[in-house]
Amino acid sequence: MAEAKGNDNGSPTSTEAEEGENSSRRLLSVIVPVFNERVTVAEVIRRIRAVDVPVDVEVIVVDDGSSDGTDKVLTALGDSTVRVLTHPVNKGKGAAIRTGMAAARGDLLLVQDADLEYDPQDWPRLLEPILRGKAMVVYGSRFTGERKNMMPLHWIGNRFLSLVTNVLYATTMSDMETCYKLFDRSVLEGITIQSDKFDFEPEITAKVLRRGYRIYEVPISYAGREITEGKKITWRDGIGALRALIKYRFTRIEP
Repeated sequence: MAEAKGNDNGSPTSTEAEEGENSSRRLLSVIVPVFNERVTVAEVIRRIRAVDVPVDVEVIVVDDGSSDGTDKVLTALGDSTVRVLTHPVNKGKGAAIRTGMAAARGDLLLVQDADLEYDPQDWPRLLEPILRGKAMVVYGSRFTGERKNMMPLHWIGNRFLSLVTNVLYATTMSDMETCYKLFDRSVLEGITIQSDKFDFEPEITAKVLRRGYRIYEVPISYAGREITEGKKITWRDGIGALRALIKYRFTRIEP
């Protein structure tokens, strides 16, 4: 016998309501670029699996040519919820994110570093503005939430790059370089990312802003590492970011 689809008064049954809710659930694709993070990557995946969010989640880990045994750790972690993609040689964070984006199925895209600086428990904060229709792009700001203070040069560099972004693109961001960037996929349609390294951050920000999207910021927690603890970004990457901000402000972008 066919199951009834409604009550006598025409209202949906609980089963029908549940089916409608499930059919409208959004899929969040979490892209995790990894390079030589053997010590931290398993804990990051554990935290990812533990977080409770009101969307379905797929995790795409991109091993960017690691040489420290990260590949062996990832082999043990991969399952139906975590896909592992591999670059045979190190190409850079931007290249790894591009690979992840190309493989992603979700209508929401989020970048998650594998170094324990960013906590997946902040995902609900990032998702809330998009799920409520208040934004299409959400960044997690390290400067408005609780944090382990950065070393002075890192603090100055990040604040300076955010200031340059605000001046060039007429915005008021506090943290352009944050890892936590969440996009409705439609925002990225037609945008081609060229950057292979850490200049992914200013490039994607510049192109989104030039397309007229306003970036919504929410406070996140932050536990920054230093070079001695494995942090890979240096002052040279800051110079590259500055060049990218200037380049993408004054060059033609995709229509």
